[in-house]
Amino acid sequence: MSCWSDFGNELLSGRMPDPATLAPLREPRFENSEAKRNGFLKWAARAADDFSLRWLGGDFAQRSEELRKRYPIDPYGLDVRTVEAAARLCALFHRFYFRTEIHGVDRVPEGRVVIAANHSGQVPIDAAILGCALFFDAPRPRLVRAMVDRWVANVPLVSTFFSKIGSVIGSREAAAKLLDNDEALLVFPEGIRGISKPFTRRYQLQPFGHGFLRIALETNSPILPVAIIGAEEQYINFGNSERLARWLKMPVYPLIPQMYVPFGQVPLPTKYRLYFGEPLRFRGRADADSNQIADQVHVVQEAIQDQLSLGLRQRRGVFF
Repeated sequence: MSCWSDFGNELLSGRMPDPATLAPLREPRFENSEAKRNGFLKWAARAADDFSLRWLGGDFAQRSEELRKRYPIDPYGLDVRTVEAAARLCALFHRFYFRTEIHGVDRVPEGRVVIAANHSGQVPIDAAILGCALFFDAPRPRLVRAMVDRWVANVPLVSTFFSKIGSVIGSREAAAKLLDNDEALLVFPEGIRGISKPFTRRYQLQPFGHGFLRIALETNSPILPVAIIGAEEQYINFGNSERLARWLKMPVYPLIPQMYVPFGQVPLPTKYRLYFGEPLRFRGRADADSNQIADQVHVVQEAIQDQLSLGLRQRRGVFF
């Protein structure tokens, strides 16, 4: 009170206030403002660190460095800088949008492996999320080398981008070379049949091709079955238009109403769940007759279907 009294008396007398009188009034307010600003900056720094940790993890730089050492040069056009940029972007969807839940990623074997998964969702978001899981969440970072359909090679920009992130146009020769180099080869045995099936047939596996199993036998590679849950509901497909597919020179043209709604091109925020099974090893000749190969393919298909059924029983809802 004495400070305010002295200040008031000086004003009434017509004299300018003594700076010493104002000092006790100014300093607490200034110090309080500084404390608030410093407190906000500390909170913002902590929030940024927490976000970065949730987004990329605490070892993103080390994982990226492992890739640089592993791929100083790649005959198929892989570019590690592009992989890193794509990983940063995809991680936002992986961590925050789809909130991916991962089971059994420690089952991914070292060295060569054929990763066989169900395919769905109309666009290959499921492949991107699976790639994120192996890069960010596996004990050691693995770069997925996905086999893509040949028609992708005719799509401008897309084909170049796919090559830079490690994808390879599907061929038996390329797949064998990648596996001989101890790569993780991602295949979707359903092919186009899986990615284009209507919503009413979600999580019903379509017939598997045999090529992936012949390649596994030829290169003595284990097959890792993976079930992906969540992609089936991200776009609602009511069927396919053969006429539009022919006109656009595409394998299929899915009829997805949400694509024609403003911002509907963004997938629905379904919750992804990945289930990694036990690696499967098969014996036999790569050129064995189709009946023998079909029996082995059936084992892989049943392993994926069992994991799908388990995951569907465990989930509480599509979005959580």
